[in-house]
Amino acid sequence: MAHILIVEDDIHISDLLEETLKSEGYTVSRAFSGTEALLILKSQKPDLILLDLMLPGLSGDQLLPLINDIPVIVVSAKADVESKVNLLLSGAVDYVTKPFDMNELLARITVRLRTNNKNNDSRELKFKDLRLNTDTHTAEINGSEIRLTRTEAAILKLLMKDPKRPVGKTTILEKISEDTPDCTERSLKQHISNIRRKLQSAGGTDYIEAVYGIGFKMKS
Repeated sequence: MAHILIVEDDIHISDLLEETLKSEGYTVSRAFSGTEALLILKSQKPDLILLDLMLPGLSGDQLLPLINDIPVIVVSAKADVESKVNLLLSGAVDYVTKPFDMNELLARITVRLRTNNKNNDSRELKFKDLRLNTDTHTAEINGSEIRLTRTEAAILKLLMKDPKRPVGKTTILEKISEDTPDCTERSLKQHISNIRRKLQSAGGTDYIEAVYGIGFKMKS
């Protein structure tokens, strides 16, 4: 399920949002100041941020331009049109005025995440805390970037597309042969070993397992 970061200094509102979002199945992190949120974003990349404006430390207005590639829904008591327009032009994807209706906010979150997932489908795959950018051939675990070769990225992409299903060695070679002619039946095992080593080094656990007599799959 999606990971949402709540940036809100009002403890009662923050508690309410966390409780509601968790009951809907979301993973939730919280920050009570703009400065704390910025620190969190250095090590985590949530799928969406709910951002208040009147914050200690960095204000929401100051924090917004520092957020990259994460949709932000502003949740604020500022109701004037000019404020809304300026924030939307500064990078926010939506604006909800306090006091807000929780069902409306949940609907806006659902729509935004659905839109974001459609935009990312072609270039980003996710498995647990592992993300793979298929455009740049890089993986990421909890903010730590993992550099992969073109062949390693192609293999990992194939396994992550259907993580519960084992993929045979022959199938792997056939699927990636056009993009990675350097991968052979002899070298495949070494490529898999290199991927497992890199992911384990970053995440502290094994993400790929061998399936006897078949091939490989993502480890559940």
